Amino acid sequence: MYKTLLATIAVSALATGTVASASAVRKEPLDAATLSAIRSRFGRLMELANNHDFKALHGMFWQSPSTLLVAKSAIPSEGNWAGFWGNEAIDQKLHDIGSSGPIVLEPDYSKLKVVGLTRNVAESYVPMNITVSYAGQDGTARPFLMIINWLRVGKDWKIASEIILPVPPVPAAKG
Repeated sequence: MYKTLLATIAVSALATGTVASASAVRKEPLDAATLSAIRSRFGRLMELANNHDFKALHGMFWQSPSTLLVAKSAIPSEGNWAGFWGNEAIDQKLHDIGSSGPIVLEPDYSKLKVVGLTRNVAESYVPMNITVSYAGQDGTARPFLMIINWLRVGKDWKIASEIILPVPPVPAAKG
């Protein structure tokens, strides 16, 4: 009897959780106009990065020691790719990358996806090619993924984290 009661309670709890999460999934926390505004902010980010406008790039980021940029590292002790926390570290990293030579970010806008996570947090994802000559990279366009968490600060959307990941080459076919 006790086992049957526990099983009934567990199934009931799971069913209730499923219904609650299903209704939460159906409601998008951000309206189409807000998602469009974030897409526009992403486009502005690409423009500023390609123009090496470090001052304007600084203003796109959330001003916090918790702000994160994941990017290629030039320092072996940091590893090949590393996280750079806080605005000072991010400003320095963007300046180092942008000052190393030409850099071109070419997002595939047809695959840009922006979703609201909450009323104050959104995430964007886009595959892109990046041409850069930083930290041993040879200036050849290579595929990357860019994932950004956006945070509503007042009436504006700021970058809370920007994660740039290289797409590994396709493994050679076994023959």
